[in-house]
Amino acid sequence: MTKDIDNLEAILNAPVVKRSVMIAGHASSVSIEKPFWDAFKALAESQGLSINQLVTELDDARSINLSSAIRLYVLESLSGD
Repeated sequence: MTKDIDNLEAILNAPVVKRSVMIAGHASSVSIEKPFWDAFKALAESQGLSINQLVTELDDARSINLSSAIRLYVLESLSGD
């Protein structure tokens, strides 16, 4: 296999990880694929926010489940718009 195919396989088989988060002082959990979590963590750091702070901001704005909101936030950040 080529390197690109190996990378694609790794991404497509990434484990879903469950993380504990605090949303406005309340404990919750979110389950998302590791690459999304890693990107979300990097976005929070790049904005000078903790993961919990960014999760709380998304929670305040969302009308969908939190896992989907995080994934869409990460995708939107990649669009550069």
